[in-house]
Amino acid sequence: MSAKNVKERIHNSMINCEGVSALPHRFGGTEYKLGKREIGHVHGNYLVDIPFPMKIRNEIIEKKEAVPHHVQPESGWVSIYIHSDEDADKAINLLLKSYNLAAEQMKKRNQIQQP
Repeated sequence: MSAKNVKERIHNSMINCEGVSALPHRFGGTEYKLGKREIGHVHGNYLVDIPFPMKIRNEIIEKKEAVPHHVQPESGWVSIYIHSDEDADKAINLLLKSYNLAAEQMKKRNQIQQP
């Protein structure tokens, strides 16, 4: 089974998150950012790459929700290959997890910077 309209599904999910911008990714595809922090990026309808702190990345790999990054497997990045609608759902859920982590960090930083 193949997933359809993955790019559009991901785009619609991410662009509806407060403060997220969609930009061309330097290696092709679309990247999603919250401020200066990249939430993740999509290569066509077949691959999604997402950054996480190593502890969370390791938990995601252990649960088999994603695989180590296809180019930098020792980094905090994960890759999700899209073969089905279920894979697309996993990618969206992990992108939202990355967004929530970034939003939480941004909130903490703003609170610290304010007197």
